[in-house]
Amino acid sequence: MVSEKKEPGVWEGFKAFLMRGNVVDLAVAVVIGAAFTNIVNSVVKGVINPLVGAFGTKDLDHYRSCLKAPCETNAAGEVVKGIPIMWGPVLSAVLSFVITAAVVYFLMVLPMAKYLARVAAKRAEREGTKEVIEVSELEVLKEIRDELVAQRGSRDSGPRDSGPREE
Repeated sequence: MVSEKKEPGVWEGFKAFLMRGNVVDLAVAVVIGAAFTNIVNSVVKGVINPLVGAFGTKDLDHYRSCLKAPCETNAAGEVVKGIPIMWGPVLSAVLSFVITAAVVYFLMVLPMAKYLARVAAKRAEREGTKEVIEVSELEVLKEIRDELVAQRGSRDSGPRDSGPREE
């Protein structure tokens, strides 16, 4: 009789995939990331854009250069003549990315790296202490051995019997 291994079904594989801890962590990270993106976009649109607007238009989305002049727009702000290069939205996206990266680095990555370094230092200190204890135990055992050898040697250097004793 040949025994066949039953391969796990699709449902069992899917359940195993979902039960891994990193899937839940990833889902939480995506949700937090989406909420954080809204905050950063609000900061860029509410604070950064008006600061930049002090030197030009109030919204970075309106910054553009004309590749083929003249660029003409209608009342709705749509380009009807010319080829514009819309560099304002790109600058806005770059600012959003830089702000997001800075906040993530300084509020999440840097503190976590410092915490992990402290944990590693404590672990190394414990291992170093353990090693010192092991070395000192080894030294004590060597001293005991040497003492026993010395005692045996002094006992063996005395008079010897020529045979077994009978009582």
